[in-house]
Amino acid sequence: MITLTRTGAAENVALITLNRPTALNALCRQLMQELSETLLKVEHDSTYNVIVLTGSEKAFAAGADIKEMAKLEFADVFQKDDFFANWDTLYHIAKPVIAAVNGFALGGGTELALMCDIIYAGENAVFGQPEVSIGTIPGLGGTQRWPRFTNKSIAMEICLTGDRISAHDAKEVGLVSKVFPTQQLVAEAVILADRIAKNSPLIVKTVKKSVGTAYETSLNQGLEVEKHLFQSTFATNDRREGMSAFSEKRAAKWSGN
Repeated sequence: MITLTRTGAAENVALITLNRPTALNALCRQLMQELSETLLKVEHDSTYNVIVLTGSEKAFAAGADIKEMAKLEFADVFQKDDFFANWDTLYHIAKPVIAAVNGFALGGGTELALMCDIIYAGENAVFGQPEVSIGTIPGLGGTQRWPRFTNKSIAMEICLTGDRISAHDAKEVGLVSKVFPTQQLVAEAVILADRIAKNSPLIVKTVKKSVGTAYETSLNQGLEVEKHLFQSTFATNDRREGMSAFSEKRAAKWSGN
């Protein structure tokens, strides 16, 4: 249910595609297990610097697999650690992840995109949290990331009504970085990945950690983390190489150390 393709100008971009077309990429256990395994494979392969996560032009992911969830009871989702076991893998990946979202990204599909670092959307993309309409609530970050990435009012409206918003509306409220024609989307995401991949992989991971801290701590705590991470770069060969290359007006040669 997952495909992995090596792409990008230097072939150091991992294009991971959700591939369950008969169910609009509904996020079942098998798909999430395969996604987790693929993400960890890419994470531990130093020949990949950036990840692009996408689905089909019709659906990024239409949501969690409701047919699979409908038969579960409280004890199944409360006591069994494996119910959401593979969902957090994406959030903990150290390499940058760009979501290229076309079509439906509803419920768990939106939550999956929100775990990524950057969201690019196709013009046909649709986001939403319809869980309230089926008698439950978002359980994988929908109620927590929407207010952090947009604002409380938008988050309440989306989660309380189950309404959907378009790609352009998602960009307007700050959920999406850029919107592109549907067929152009993945190529644009790879172009962005190439731009990121030209930088030191070590420093890129450090930037991701620092920006991520801003959403989980107070400003003062975040500034302390940023300061320490900045200081830590002075122990790296890539910081020395980057500044030397700048002074010598040449391209840097990153070692990842």
